[in-house]
Amino acid sequence: MEQQYPKVYGIGNPLIDIISQVTDEDLNQLSVHKGTMHLIDEKRRKDLLEFLNNRNVSYSCGGSCPNTIITLAAFGIDATLAGKVGSDEYGAIYQKRLNDLAVNDELAYCDKPTGSSIILITPDSERTMNTYLGANRYYGKDDVKTSTVSEADIFHFTGYMWDTQTQKEAVMKALEIASQSGTLVSFDIADPFAVGRNRDTFLSLISNHADIVFANSEEARILFDNYDAYECCKSMGKLCDIAVVKNGKRGSFISYNKEIIGIPVQGPKKPTDTTGAGDVYAAGFLYGLCKKVPIEKAGNIASFLAGEIIQQWGAQFSVERARQLRTILENEL
Repeated sequence: MEQQYPKVYGIGNPLIDIISQVTDEDLNQLSVHKGTMHLIDEKRRKDLLEFLNNRNVSYSCGGSCPNTIITLAAFGIDATLAGKVGSDEYGAIYQKRLNDLAVNDELAYCDKPTGSSIILITPDSERTMNTYLGANRYYGKDDVKTSTVSEADIFHFTGYMWDTQTQKEAVMKALEIASQSGTLVSFDIADPFAVGRNRDTFLSLISNHADIVFANSEEARILFDNYDAYECCKSMGKLCDIAVVKNGKRGSFISYNKEIIGIPVQGPKKPTDTTGAGDVYAAGFLYGLCKKVPIEKAGNIASFLAGEIIQQWGAQFSVERARQLRTILENEL
């Protein structure tokens, strides 16, 4: 079969998502900070699973970068996911799911358990993630396939990759290859705590390596010490070609050619589940770039898809819903 064009390559954390609805009181009881991602160890994972033992839980293939790559593939983009899983049942499920979703699979394997993310959703639809990295921690520079990076049009990664030294080294190797081959670099900051741990490093990454950067208002605030999302977008736009600051219900801002474009929010006033909304926004924007539409149009596509994903549970569209949305977009392009 003839390969589609263009190509997007992502390095991320393949995680099995374990999703459950909880109350704010539950979060207080568990001593977790609402709306953020917590890195947990195996014991904490066991304790949380025991807490959810008699509750309804659902399972899906997740991870921030994987959500973006899976969405791109669902909309017909030639998308590849790299990362590390365990040689266990969850790893096999994850690989099969990628194959079913037409994602090119560059998963590496090891003898550690496949990573998981326990996602606790409160009645206001905020998601609090408790992530056990497991096998993800062992993805390293030797796992990066040079040819796949160099042949890609866009290389996408997230700030979560800065939680382990081996993953950092892998991304830096991919960034070097991307620089040599002219591959565009897309960086989704992805988590406020990641910025808190790596602020100076992220500013350097944005200045020296990234062409496209995604941040939400909280991540941007920590980066630039400014509560104004518009001003943060302006500041970030001085460091890279395309800067995107997502401002929740107020829409988003895009800096391009040093001009700021306001993108209105699309979707319901009361979302069902915000899990993965930022990941899908990034996918929509990169889809627009792949289709060579104007930047404002790419932003509107991103906002449209983010507005669609928050109307359902989970961070990925069903095959049928993705097909419907793809038809809508293609008719408008």
